[in-house]
Amino acid sequence: MHFVNAKSILTPHSMNIYRGCSHGCIYCDSRSKCYQFTHDFEDIEVKQNAPELLEEALRKKRKRCMIGTGAMGDPYIPLEKELGLMRRCLEIIDRHDFGIALQTKSDLVLRDLDILEKINRKTKAVVQMTLTTADDELCKIVEPAVCPTSRRVEVLKECQARGIPTVVWFSPLLPFINDTIENARGIVDYCVQAGVKGILCFGIGVTMREGNREYFYDALDRAAARFPDDSRFCGIKDRYIKTYGYSYEVTSPNNHKIMSYLSQVCSRNKIMFGTDKIFKWMEDFPEDSLQPSLF
Repeated sequence: MHFVNAKSILTPHSMNIYRGCSHGCIYCDSRSKCYQFTHDFEDIEVKQNAPELLEEALRKKRKRCMIGTGAMGDPYIPLEKELGLMRRCLEIIDRHDFGIALQTKSDLVLRDLDILEKINRKTKAVVQMTLTTADDELCKIVEPAVCPTSRRVEVLKECQARGIPTVVWFSPLLPFINDTIENARGIVDYCVQAGVKGILCFGIGVTMREGNREYFYDALDRAAARFPDDSRFCGIKDRYIKTYGYSYEVTSPNNHKIMSYLSQVCSRNKIMFGTDKIFKWMEDFPEDSLQPSLF
């Protein structure tokens, strides 16, 4: 890791305290060259003055809103356990009566549920968790350095117990690897058990840009060598190249079937489904949440 003093933190209502990640997810879009990293992705850039910048930015804001984090870098990478920058930022958000919508794959967020609970009582706190496979063993292959799916579900259930709403990012489901109805059913069953508010899904598949495509293909080669008897990885890189070439959108042949299933099961279980609807709900700040009662 290396430390920097950033010039700003909010753009305009979202922040990234860390730039880079150590989770090792084989499909990570943030590795793409278009994001112009000037350092190795695993050499994480730490914005050491993030709390001070956030304090100043929220003090100047004329209108309270939801603050987002985690879109480009998980705020709960292992370094956060030692540095505590995300916790300090949550304390600032709580003190200024803003809301928070955070995205993570890590169970380290459990450490901060006390603050998230306080924020949620006053305004709104949303915990978004990525789930890509119901199979913990496969999870260790595609997301090797972060807690497995079953542990993330425990986090979602603990949020539910504390009244903190949750959203699951149902992506990416990798073609020919975990893009099956069986896997989708397993993830949705987890979501129902955990009482999630919504499931975010942009379609069944993955996106590939220069930078993350090469890393993904190298990871597929490593998986094929490590698990020679696993049919999911036998010749998988060649199959991707033959099927998709250098396409940005890598859509599963099971896209329509799984999306139809998701729509039906979410409707049946009263789980919000549809990206526009969920993003609007997450961005909506409860304006009257801090207004004193007339009675």
